[in-house]
Amino acid sequence: MVPTSFGRWPGLLLCAVSALGLLAACNKAKATADAPPMAPGSSLLEPTGTPPPVASSPAPAPAEPSTPPSEVPVDMPSPEKTRAIAAGSNAFAFDLWAQARKSAKDNFAFSPASISMAFAMTYGGAKGQTAAQIKKVFHFSEEPEALMASWGGLGRALTNPGRSIKLRIANRLFGEKTYGFEQAFLDRTRTAFGAALEPVDFKTAPDPARRLINTWVEDQTEKRIKDLLPAGAIKPLTRLVLVNAIYFLGDWKVQFDERRTREDSFHTSAATTKQVPMMHQTKDFPAAQIGGVKVLELSYKGSSASFLVVLPEKADGLPAVEASLSSAKLDSWKRAVKDQEVAVSLPRFELNPSSSLPLSAYLAALGMPLPFDRAKADFTAMANPSNPSERLYIDEAFHKAFVKVDEKGTEAAAATGVVMNARGMPPKPFEFKADHPFLFFVLDKASGLILFMGRVADP
Repeated sequence: MVPTSFGRWPGLLLCAVSALGLLAACNKAKATADAPPMAPGSSLLEPTGTPPPVASSPAPAPAEPSTPPSEVPVDMPSPEKTRAIAAGSNAFAFDLWAQARKSAKDNFAFSPASISMAFAMTYGGAKGQTAAQIKKVFHFSEEPEALMASWGGLGRALTNPGRSIKLRIANRLFGEKTYGFEQAFLDRTRTAFGAALEPVDFKTAPDPARRLINTWVEDQTEKRIKDLLPAGAIKPLTRLVLVNAIYFLGDWKVQFDERRTREDSFHTSAATTKQVPMMHQTKDFPAAQIGGVKVLELSYKGSSASFLVVLPEKADGLPAVEASLSSAKLDSWKRAVKDQEVAVSLPRFELNPSSSLPLSAYLAALGMPLPFDRAKADFTAMANPSNPSERLYIDEAFHKAFVKVDEKGTEAAAATGVVMNARGMPPKPFEFKADHPFLFFVLDKASGLILFMGRVADP
């Protein structure tokens, strides 16, 4: 155990951050307990030092791109482990959507991959029924140590620098400088996720520590996620913050011509219409009409990731589609799309919520109340102080997502924070006119993992 002194009712905070759009080089150096400390913001999944400059939106490219660059094969973990991780994360995504969709605002997005990865680290410090409930809710298929290694391996594969999209994953631990953590837990999180421990002062300077963490989040998401941890989220009882950051930036394989974007009608409901900037192009894309929805898949350069749009046939049909969402339904949509000429009309949009989404009530309702129970939570694999009153429990979890779609491509970011306290003629083109509320998914095609998903009800 790391030498330390204890204060009464210590607490633990864990955060995860996700952002679509940037790819970092894979650092293959093996992290060990006696390795030199990593610089703030560095990670096993990204190179240390200053990351390459990244534009806040995809770089300009011709409307009619030439042959896209070849994609370097991605060395995923074993097919069985990759399928299990993706299937589990996706199943959790639809479980959480069913809980959150009714209370969430009209425009809503989150990163199930970010939340799952954050809780994979949290799971690594849990024991007994606390671990069992986390495992069940997140559909984890392995015990903590093995699951952390599998998720870490998938993270390194996703950030392979040979991919044409840009995807960065960074992880970090911010720990109370006077508190003792189990060295085995610190070693596992560093080896699997590249998450080095940075000492901070939660006890006497909680708000400066909160601002420090929020600044780290901003830096890892190209300033897209701000104020992940709201005022009051960090208390003198907080003892640890685990941060997972994912940033994605992808150019469309076939970009939209900005000259064709024009104001057009978008039906926010069956009775309400507004004017929005609508992008247009007619090209061959995978598309289908199935079960009351139209489905369109737009690939990013390199074709290793795609943007799947699900448009109800009726302007007011989205609630019914959301009510039936599942991994099986998503798989059926992906199987149904076939290449055909499609006349695409898609609104340019940006989802940028002002506040984070608290997750504790949703997660407890899904079947894991124990980790939030001050008296019964068991995170003794993270820290095991001799005084039971100084042990850890989750106080709250926060999540925040940003998504931007324009003529050039997609940029998105998300953040999750878990607060733990002690205790003939040519045929007519298939028309895909997204002029009313729709769903979207950003998918990693090799693993099937949902990186981001969301609802656009009011562009």
